[in-house]
Order: sequence, then C-alpha cells, then structure tokens
Amino acid sequence: MAYTTINKSSDYFNTKLYTGNNTSTSYTGVGFQPDWIWIKDRSQAADHTLIDAVRGVKKVIISNSTNAEGTDSSTQGLNSFDSDGFTLGTNSNVGSTNNTGDNYVAWNWKANGSGSANSDGSDSSTVSANTTAGFSIVKWTPSGGNATVGHGLGAVPEMMISFRIDGAQDRFVYHKDIGNTKYVRLNQTTAPTTDANAWNNTTPTSSVFSVGSQFGGSDSVQYCFTSVKGFSKINSYTGNQNADGSFIYTGFKPAWLLIKNISDGDDGWLLIDNKRSAYNQTYNYLTAHANSAEGGTGFPIDLVSNGFKIRGADISYNQSGYTYIYMAFAEAPLVGNNNIPATAR
Repeated sequence: MAYTTINKSSDYFNTKLYTGNNTSTSYTGVGFQPDWIWIKDRSQAADHTLIDAVRGVKKVIISNSTNAEGTDSSTQGLNSFDSDGFTLGTNSNVGSTNNTGDNYVAWNWKANGSGSANSDGSDSSTVSANTTAGFSIVKWTPSGGNATVGHGLGAVPEMMISFRIDGAQDRFVYHKDIGNTKYVRLNQTTAPTTDANAWNNTTPTSSVFSVGSQFGGSDSVQYCFTSVKGFSKINSYTGNQNADGSFIYTGFKPAWLLIKNISDGDDGWLLIDNKRSAYNQTYNYLTAHANSAEGGTGFPIDLVSNGFKIRGADISYNQSGYTYIYMAFAEAPLVGNNNIPATAR
C-alpha cells in the first residue's frame, strides 16, 4: 500500500547549503522555483531572513525579532527566485545572506508563485497555495476586528506562522495541539499565551482561518501548513528524559524538523535538517527564535526511514512528561505510490 502520492519530496521542499562570496551568484540544485526561502548564516550570530514570492523578492522579515518588514537594496540580498534555485546579490555585511566565507543554509518551499486574489473570508487576501504539498502563503490587511481570511489550502491548517509586516509585533504561531484559544511566539522561548484576540477562539476551516483584534489593521503575511501523508507532519510528542528517548513516527524520512517545548517557557525553537548533519546522530542545530550561530552539540536526533528518534535528555526536547510540538518535512516517503521504500541514513 502506498504511503503517499508524493514520490519525490524534493519537488516541494529542499535544503540548500552554500558559502557566501559577496558576488552576485545563482545557486541551483533546489529542484524547483522556490516561493518561500528561509536563510540563516550558520557561521555568525545573524538574523534569520525570510522572503516569499507574494510580498516580493526584496522584502525581508525576520523570525527572531518583532521588526517590521525590511527592503533590501537593488544590489543586495535575494535578487530572484529561479527555476532551479535562487540568485543572491552582493553583500559582505555580517548578518547578510552572502558574507564572504560564511556558511549558510537556505530552506526552500514551493507554493504557487506570486499568488492570486482570494475572497473566501470577510477580509480579502492574496494567496499562493500548493494544495498537493499542504502549504500556502497568505497576505492580507486585517479589517481591525474579528474576521476570517481565505488561505487556499483546501484542507484545515494545522500550523500557521503569522508576521506583521508594516510594524513591530511578535510572530504568532497557531498549532492544532495548542488550540484556538492560545498562541505561541516564534521569536521567543515563552510558553503558550491564552488570548482570544489572536485566533478569535475559532479553529481554522478548510477555506478560512479566523483572527481577532491582535491583528488590528496591520498588513500581515501568514504561512499555513497542513499534514500531507508521507510528506509532512504536524503533531506533538511527550518527552521521557532518557538518553534513549522517544521515537516519533512520521511515515517518512525527515529532511527538516522544527521542535518547541510548550510545557514551560524556558526553551525555544530547534531547527534540524538532513543536510547540515549528513549522518546520524544529527548534532548541528539552529534556533528560530534567536540569531545565534549554528550549534554542534546538545540535541542529538536520529533521522530514520519512518520518523525521528530522540537521543538526548535535554529539557529543550525531551523532559519527562513535557509536551513538544513539531513540524516535519520529508526527504523521502516511507513508501510512495511507486512502492519504492525509503532507506535509512
């Protein structure tokens, strides 16, 4: 029996590693034209750079701060989304996307280009949706009160990450296992906050999500995700504080993991992928809430053919009885509709 209809996960998500050179350079090998790119300097303490095709190639938002959207100059930052990757401009500043000699990671997702008008909600939106991969980019101007917004997924979003782009604000995250009465902040380590003014105490539907007065009249962008069998998984697990930790079944060999402790407010967002650590155990990690350079110890994980295995007892991802939310994307499905099974690393 097939475990997914997506046989080649890298048609929809892929990680690209590169070294900065302060020269206009096209990076290929992504496998598709990305619509959302998340770039982090691994060598330096530097902000996370998030760019999408709906807002435009020069518009930058940061996961680890509350800053409003910024605009790169014509010769710096990302210059274009290309058919097999992206082109960077010249920028030698520490914290840029192309500092000479620095090592970088770029995580790439495929949506559906620059987007189109969506009137499913009470607030109109511009949506770039990939229903096959369960991912959409939504840009809208909130009306200032309780409202609904169309997301284009054709399925219920299980995780949403929201950014205000015309002013300073925390990065609100909705997760199905936190629920519609709370949010957690991507830019902080804090535990979930109860607040009816975020999601209006309303669970998203297959066509719209709900927002409250937290979004005011501010221009916003939201990245929406739903699990796709064999390609992505949005869920939670319980830690056991054992070096031989929990095994979490996803139904695919993970390529990327985002993990957050939601039982207390001391731990942030771990980012793991299959390219920066090519073998098990994975040790190289970044944190979405902080500008820190890449770490190389502390949070070992095995990425296996059908999920991931925790290999440490740190509170950030394996405290006994604590709940951890995660979102994962696949390197390969356990079994595709071609009946070719995933292999171990």
